[in-house]
Amino acid sequence: MVSSKGRILVVDDEVNARSALAELLRDEGYDVETAADAFKALGKFEAFAPAVVVTDLKMPGMDGVELVRKLRAYEDAPAVIVMTAFGAVESAVAAMRAGAAEYLAKPVNLDELLVCLQRVLDHQALHRETKQLRQRVKDRTAPSNMIGSSPSIQRVFEVIDQVAPSRATTLITGESGTGKELVANAIHQRSPRAQGPFIKLHCAALAESLLESELFGHERGAFTGAMTRRDGRFSLADGGTLFLDEIGEISPAIQVKLLRFLQEHEFERVGGGQTIRVDVRVIAATNRDLADDVTQGRFREDLYYRLNVINIEMPALRERKTDVPELAQFFVERCANDNDRPNVIGFSDEALRAMCSYDWPGNVRELENAIERAVVMAPGPLIELAHLPSNLRTAVANQPAPSANAIGPLPIPGASMEDIEKYAILETLRATGGSTSQAAEILKMSVRTIQYRLHQYNAAPKSEVAAVAPGSEKRKTGGNVASIHARDTK
Repeated sequence: MVSSKGRILVVDDEVNARSALAELLRDEGYDVETAADAFKALGKFEAFAPAVVVTDLKMPGMDGVELVRKLRAYEDAPAVIVMTAFGAVESAVAAMRAGAAEYLAKPVNLDELLVCLQRVLDHQALHRETKQLRQRVKDRTAPSNMIGSSPSIQRVFEVIDQVAPSRATTLITGESGTGKELVANAIHQRSPRAQGPFIKLHCAALAESLLESELFGHERGAFTGAMTRRDGRFSLADGGTLFLDEIGEISPAIQVKLLRFLQEHEFERVGGGQTIRVDVRVIAATNRDLADDVTQGRFREDLYYRLNVINIEMPALRERKTDVPELAQFFVERCANDNDRPNVIGFSDEALRAMCSYDWPGNVRELENAIERAVVMAPGPLIELAHLPSNLRTAVANQPAPSANAIGPLPIPGASMEDIEKYAILETLRATGGSTSQAAEILKMSVRTIQYRLHQYNAAPKSEVAAVAPGSEKRKTGGNVASIHARDTK
């Protein structure tokens, strides 16, 4: 059976014209239904679900213009081609304004109609594809994609909920791949601006002249190639949120103009003199140390403080390795769906252990890419170690074997309760940034008990402390256990 080119509903009160047109379209491979008037057309629409409605304009009861308006009200509205007699151009224009896709003069030329149908169907296909792509992008940046139960990421979630209802400018900092755009989108979706636009701009991807135009727009003739006036991202984001990624890369000239907007909420297009005011919340992100850039004279101090009203620091994945299994399972399900591999459902124990011990220098983005590769390579339901990237396997293989007291899963049986308690306290302190009060809440211990234990550990030989918590001197919580204790801010 030859598949149909598409479903067409022909609406005309003239029976001969209606039947003849329907037969011609069936001969061309279309699935065709007919209706004698607009009321019958609306009755058939829901059951037949045509892609295109070809309708006469002049009909008793309800004319073609009103039919167009009613069809356009449906969520899955069809394209409408109107047919009008010579001399009824004004009615055809009214139909186009009501939402008709095309109009043809009667008597209809079949070849002209076929070209018109193909153009309309091609446009519908392109619209569907664009909608699907936009939905996929939206799904990938949805707030629900923020996964994790570690204390560091839970603190991020808490700050998001606190700052979302405000319009305060927010600066998100952290290494590349930690999910800064997800945080910006989550703030927008939880804010009163959620129904407004969420506009993004990667500042490092554009030259200075192009970046200025992208941000503020330009007037016709403002520079070579500016053939028409164009709105910038600030105008497009009116009533919503503008996310400026890699804000540390903008030039001093753009910094001045951005500072003015943050202070006055107004700007001018490039080459224009009209002052434009918009209601836009700005969220910026960077993987640079902007405070250091200010000290070095690379970034304006006044702009830094305007941007850094609220600061959210995204933790690196190596600092929240307890989230790796949950993140990995989330990415397996999504990548299996995207790559049509529904048979891949999880990981072998060896693969999961390797992922949990790897430091992930590329953070969550690297984890996602590694799992997508593994999903494609895995022939069975479980991702094995061999399916993970070679650099991960090499890094894990080159790690020194942990001693009995080394950080990581303690040997059980083989570890004393004292070792287990020490490991739990130090790791929880590391995860809470050195806060004994937060660690006490998580461990269900008193702050006094944790402080007493820390004094005990600090009194122990340094080699023993280092064996229990190697690498702690490289962490932000300090060079030893005493510095961890000293950093408790609560």
